[in-house]
Amino acid sequence: MNHKSYLAQQSHTDAEQSRIQSFAFVIGVSVCICLSIAVAASSLSQMQQSREIKLDSRINPNNASLASLVRLPGVGISRAEAIVAYRANFTKQNDNRPAFETADDLQKVKGIGPKTVQNINQWLKFE
Repeated sequence: MNHKSYLAQQSHTDAEQSRIQSFAFVIGVSVCICLSIAVAASSLSQMQQSREIKLDSRINPNNASLASLVRLPGVGISRAEAIVAYRANFTKQNDNRPAFETADDLQKVKGIGPKTVQNINQWLKFE
């Protein structure tokens, strides 16, 4: 084998090896992109599920803690504080009678209207 044919053969082998490496690189990058998309989709799904409010049981607004009230849909810290304040004031002025006998009674609290009551009614109990 002469020197020119050896160099030509070596060049052809190098080119083939370069194509194989390029192909392997493209496959590797494609797999990484697919896995990244799958992980992102899974994370997004978990984030949406974590936004849902899950309560183990119904709560009684007449004795529920501030932390329990905040977990109700549409009831933030200020509304929960308003419920607690109204409840304390009402029971103090009415011989310890419960402030809320029905969900509609919550509308007496400033900042709580019919829509909020409708959204939280399924999570409430009155005893």
